[in-house]
Amino acid sequence: MNLIRPVLICPLLAVSLCAAAHAHAGEARYLGLLNRAHDSVVALEVAPAGSDAFVARPIEVLAGGGGSSMVRLGEQGCRFDLRMTFGNGRRAVYHAVDVCRGDTLAIHPLPRSRPQAAVAGR
Repeated sequence: MNLIRPVLICPLLAVSLCAAAHAHAGEARYLGLLNRAHDSVVALEVAPAGSDAFVARPIEVLAGGGGSSMVRLGEQGCRFDLRMTFGNGRRAVYHAVDVCRGDTLAIHPLPRSRPQAAVAGR
């Protein structure tokens, strides 16, 4: 009698988990950007993490010092690389940003000594 419950519950649980995973598989991923850098972000490119297949995403200029915006990243996966170009021509790449763990990325000022910076995701 006790064995019947697990035998009936396990398949139902497996089916519901598969259905939930399938429902989120094609869902668009969005990320809030908060620009804490001194310069405005004027261009943004997005790629699946580690792929180097960057695609430009249209954004309005994201003002430095606290400007914010929401951007659509893609439909597959949780981790994305974001390449940003600032108004002064400098660039930064945020690697492996996990949108499943958080919904906002704080963009930090770049070191003065480098025209480009690679930043680990969060």
